[in-house]
Amino acid sequence: MSEATSNETMTGRTVLVTGASDGIGAEAARTLASRGATVHVTGRSADKLRPVAEAVGTEPLVADFSRLDDVRRLAEQVGERVERLDVLLNNAGGTFSPKHVTHDGHEPNFQVNHLAPFLLTNLLRPQLAAAGSSLVVNTSSIANLMGKVVLDDLDYERRRALEFPAYGTGKLMNIVFTRGISQRWSDDGIVSVAVHPGPVGSSFGRDSWLVGLLYRSPLKRLATISVPDGAAPLVMLAERGQDPDLDGRYFSRFNPRGLEHRQARDQQIIDGLWERSAALVELTT
Repeated sequence: MSEATSNETMTGRTVLVTGASDGIGAEAARTLASRGATVHVTGRSADKLRPVAEAVGTEPLVADFSRLDDVRRLAEQVGERVERLDVLLNNAGGTFSPKHVTHDGHEPNFQVNHLAPFLLTNLLRPQLAAAGSSLVVNTSSIANLMGKVVLDDLDYERRRALEFPAYGTGKLMNIVFTRGISQRWSDDGIVSVAVHPGPVGSSFGRDSWLVGLLYRSPLKRLATISVPDGAAPLVMLAERGQDPDLDGRYFSRFNPRGLEHRQARDQQIIDGLWERSAALVELTT
């Protein structure tokens, strides 16, 4: 394939990238735009998001996932801009101190990593369905292995929330949500896949003192990969689009059989998380 041809792989497709202010979200957005896609970007930092939006040729969509009203407003703005959405890259997330609950009163790792993208994806279902064949990519992590979904205590009201296990649980929920989409929305032509992009040397963990300390230390160079390398699996999946072979899978970078927690295939967890999340954000299932 020639370079000219490869640069046209996304022509005619519309993409929304969340968590696009910097890091792999910004990198994936720029790369997909360079390959012909119309790319819309959202993030919580207007100052960081603006140059990314300028680079991809669209107006920035500022939204803070720790505020569910921001997510609802974002979905309305996307709906005003596009009639169809071919690819939704749910990339926003991070690790947060559980001591600082969100504006909506939720444990932050739960809300930012799962509940907000769950709400956004559901609200954008009409645009995804209108494409006829579309793809939802959920950025997860190998940290899902240290998570545990407790359906009757999603917000840690009866147990102590520890930062890393809470983050891992959010990333496990990304895979569980992927399976839920695969089972529930196939008639709409919507395919869903989760992916661990690798340990990326970006601004990940900036809201966590402990993780931030590691990422600011010399260990970062030894323990992480570059931002372009981290974005590459997201770009690869977006280019594959609505490939049935992707549906319900969890990739570890380019490996379609990533290591996952046993709960990720537990049907009670898949159904229960969807139903409880829908109730928390006041959606009808």
